[in-house]
Amino acid sequence: MSGAVDAWWWPYVMIVVAGWLATDVWRWIGVLVAGRLREDSEFLGWVKAVATALVAGVIARLILFPSGALEGAPLWLRLAAAFLGFVAFLVMGQRLIVGVLTAEVLLIAGWLALGL
Repeated sequence: MSGAVDAWWWPYVMIVVAGWLATDVWRWIGVLVAGRLREDSEFLGWVKAVATALVAGVIARLILFPSGALEGAPLWLRLAAAFLGFVAFLVMGQRLIVGVLTAEVLLIAGWLALGL
């Protein structure tokens, strides 16, 4: 068995097993159970709250503690782009794509203007 673990293909097998199979089981369980849940149930309200909190946490981490190329942008530029993207999201009828694109364009424009 140790020969199989050392083979070049072994990491790909682990990706398939750990990444695909482990998550696919939960997706199928979700499909089977989803028909029995009411949209206004307390459980789905909780799931939505947790999902929203996770997304907010990831966004906050990207803005406040970035890594990679984003680390070179000043904090004020990252905060301004996020804030103005949120304002655009609200003004344009809560269209997610408008908010995301606005924040991206402002961040890139600010980055280019500062010569970063």
